[in-house]
Amino acid sequence: MLDWPGKITAVVFLAGCNFRCPFCHNHGLVLSPYQYPLVAVDDVLSSVTGRIAWVDGITVTGGEPSLSADLPTLLRVFKDAGVAIKLDTNGSNPAMLEELLTEGLLDAVAMDVKAPLVEDEYSAMAGTRVNPRVIETSISILKHSGIDVTFRTTVVPRLVEEREVAAIRQALGDVPRYVIQPFRNVDTLDRDLMQFDEFEPERIEAMRMQFEVPVPAAWRKRAFDDVALAFP
Repeated sequence: MLDWPGKITAVVFLAGCNFRCPFCHNHGLVLSPYQYPLVAVDDVLSSVTGRIAWVDGITVTGGEPSLSADLPTLLRVFKDAGVAIKLDTNGSNPAMLEELLTEGLLDAVAMDVKAPLVEDEYSAMAGTRVNPRVIETSISILKHSGIDVTFRTTVVPRLVEEREVAAIRQALGDVPRYVIQPFRNVDTLDRDLMQFDEFEPERIEAMRMQFEVPVPAAWRKRAFDDVALAFP
């Protein structure tokens, strides 16, 4: 119920990733993808369609799904079964995004924007060298896609804070949805980050009020109540 807001979805994790984000919690899929058993597509489809009465769709995540050359084939199988599809991506493969959108294989996309679109900063948060122009291309493709798109950033103490989020928001420009994800100091790829204190809830709330699009209803109400108290 968390992977596609407003919908109940099955979630398919694809192994392998070209990033090494220090705060990653799915690092087993990233560093040791072959430790997991193979699951036949037919079994996945059977699991989803068997629950179709109460599942609204499927979220394909990872790892980084767009690295798989067979991703379009997989999504066609889901589409042919009448299943709505949401894709999670790091935006590093705009050509694959373009192909999937052109074929009409996606109903929604959530793209992580790791850091300000400056090569050194982005590369530090991705854990590998990244050309930010590639990320910009994916952002542009999604902004003009006409489907349900969410951009999101994980805020990490000492690494991605208010300054960085402000720069990301400026680079994104006018977007339909942007969300803040709080860092968790549990089982991170970079073990040193497990020593970092997590942000206080009040600071996360303040960042969401300042940067999220649209501002969540609960925070809009609280802001309104604060104004009402200030100006009775």
